[in-house]
Amino acid sequence: MPDTPRLSTAAKIGLAAAALGAAALFNRQQTRQAEAETPPAGKFVEVDGVRLHYVEKGDGPVLVLIHGMGALVQDFLGSGLVERLSAGNRVLAFDRPGYGYSERPGSGWTPEKQAGLLRAALDTLGVKRPVLVGHSWGTLVALAYALDHPDEVAGLALLSGYYFPTARPDPLLLSGPAIPYAGAVVANTVSPLVARATKPAVFRKIFAPDPVPEGFEQLFPSRLAMRPGQLRAASGDAAQLQLAAIRLSKRYRELTLPIAIAAGTGDKIVAFDQAERLHAALPHSSLHVGEDAGHMIHWVRPDVAVAAIEAASAGRVG
Repeated sequence: MPDTPRLSTAAKIGLAAAALGAAALFNRQQTRQAEAETPPAGKFVEVDGVRLHYVEKGDGPVLVLIHGMGALVQDFLGSGLVERLSAGNRVLAFDRPGYGYSERPGSGWTPEKQAGLLRAALDTLGVKRPVLVGHSWGTLVALAYALDHPDEVAGLALLSGYYFPTARPDPLLLSGPAIPYAGAVVANTVSPLVARATKPAVFRKIFAPDPVPEGFEQLFPSRLAMRPGQLRAASGDAAQLQLAAIRLSKRYRELTLPIAIAAGTGDKIVAFDQAERLHAALPHSSLHVGEDAGHMIHWVRPDVAVAAIEAASAGRVG
């Protein structure tokens, strides 16, 4: 039998480059379509040279909502949390740096750095002593803000948060696109394709053991969340997770302000014992339990999430 022709190394490199180029063009087109379908939902404020996107609704005491990794303000809008809380409160929900329509120049966006930027934005908007509501990774930003500026926060409501370091593989697995130079290539070519392919499984896991709510994909613009820039932001956050938990957990006992902790016992993303440990470390906190609820507690057990937010706002403890 005749030998099968073999491609030269140069030919293989050329084919790989062509494939990456085609993927980059496809992802660029998808980004344009996603932004056309879902334009900015709110307003912009620029601080320290960074443009942040936020939505605002209602009047009264201020609640500031801080989303988790991979999300954007539509997480709070689609769940109905903004609408529900705006009855009697001034609610501001921010796209964190690199998410939605907020910028993320440079690198090293620790929870402390993000908290500092959020503080500057709130100061520009004339906000004094808000209650901070964080979900998942966003709880680290809320905690960093309160630890560094304890007199400037009226209370904390922490939903489905990760507070103490544990052995888990996802920070390493998800941090590839954040690697300098090579990460940008991955984020613009491979990562969006993988994100689209794995989206159904990811959605099932973040809601499990609850089903994905009917209409979730119409309310949450997943195509906007799968743009290369946002995937790089999420990767950067994943890379920060463990070190941030190590740093911040050493300081939790400094916190004396009203704190309400909410979590689901069935959470498949962050184990429920994270909430129990934080509650034990902060005896003045209150713990709000979503029985058999998953990670997206503000979607699947909104009454539990709202009760925690109201407790933090009212200063109720114990």
